[in-house]
Amino acid sequence: MVDATASFDGNRLAATEASSRALPRDRAGLSISVASTDGLAAYAEFCRSALFGPAQSAAWILNWAAETRPDLLVATLSAEGKPVFSLALEVACKGPFRIARFMGGRHANGNFVAADPNWLAKVDMPALRSVLAAITEARPDIDLVALERLLPDLDGVANPLASLDHFSSPNLSLAVDLAGGFDALLSRASGKRKRKKHRSQIRKFETVGSHRRIEARTPDEVDRLLDAFFEMKELRFRKMGIANVFGDAQVRGFFRALFSQALSEDKPSFVLHGLEVAGKLRAITGSSRSGKRLICEFGAIAEDDLGHASPGDFLFFDNIQEACETGFELYDFSVGDEPYKRLWCDIETRHFEVLVPLTVKGRMLALTLRQGARLKAFVKNSPTIWKLTKVLRRKAAGQAAPSEEDS
Repeated sequence: MVDATASFDGNRLAATEASSRALPRDRAGLSISVASTDGLAAYAEFCRSALFGPAQSAAWILNWAAETRPDLLVATLSAEGKPVFSLALEVACKGPFRIARFMGGRHANGNFVAADPNWLAKVDMPALRSVLAAITEARPDIDLVALERLLPDLDGVANPLASLDHFSSPNLSLAVDLAGGFDALLSRASGKRKRKKHRSQIRKFETVGSHRRIEARTPDEVDRLLDAFFEMKELRFRKMGIANVFGDAQVRGFFRALFSQALSEDKPSFVLHGLEVAGKLRAITGSSRSGKRLICEFGAIAEDDLGHASPGDFLFFDNIQEACETGFELYDFSVGDEPYKRLWCDIETRHFEVLVPLTVKGRMLALTLRQGARLKAFVKNSPTIWKLTKVLRRKAAGQAAPSEEDS
């Protein structure tokens, strides 16, 4: 894998010069630095000992930077010369506004900023607020820092950003507790019906050919599973009448690099699984491994002659069973409330959002985004209105109702 920090056009991002400053005298020993591309290597080194969410991992940050070449910044709080908190962001334009956000945009979910575990035990909030002030000084062109879809806690450690002014995300995140293993889980979640359905699915698959569950273990297998996933997703989004968030070539390159690079790890932090029936991929999931949880970052199914056999549900059954067998305590379906997730899930998590306006324009945008989040939450929390919204969206695209097995 090519070093992501070495693959940059340095001139392109030279506008953000590395800068640092000391905090007030009563915060002796603390300092803050704001850097651009030259901060990536230090960020990756910090992640060797830090706690972070999957979308804040060094692998995610470096590959996103290398593939999409964003306008980026890395703001780091240090104590006695050692980093304790580091915020890696990309600056994106939205109309007349410039917004600093987590790298990956909508693909970054369950966010938890990289931080030293010892520092998290006694978070220094004034110093944390000074990090945001330092971003303002280093990048006066930024109107708003938007930290969205933040995880309330990671493996029991509270998210320090929850101490800032925040509000609930409009989307729920669903998960299932794996305590006691797979048999215990099934005893709590209609296990007899699930096992019966699984056996029935196997019989349906066998009528057309053999079936197998695949884990991508080579770059070629990564490409094959992602090619199938991107094709499934393109059709899915077209039928739903919404923009394909996986359609951009740079985004696709990012996921190829991310999952391929993970193959070199003893325990890959990102992994692809697929269900193949009669030589054709029928369902795909992309997951991250984060501490005690296995997180389904995305999934899709083929809309073909076997769609009635629910291949996505079949793959989830096997994925969750393996998660139990390998010692995970939580299977996280990530953001989105869908019926197929409800078949398994017994844990609801409400992510939260932090909006920090840095300019007058930013305050206007923050107000608009808050109001938009409230409206979105109202629509999604009303089953009737949300169902009608999806029907109207599909009709506008000229499509019939799609399957609900992918996310």
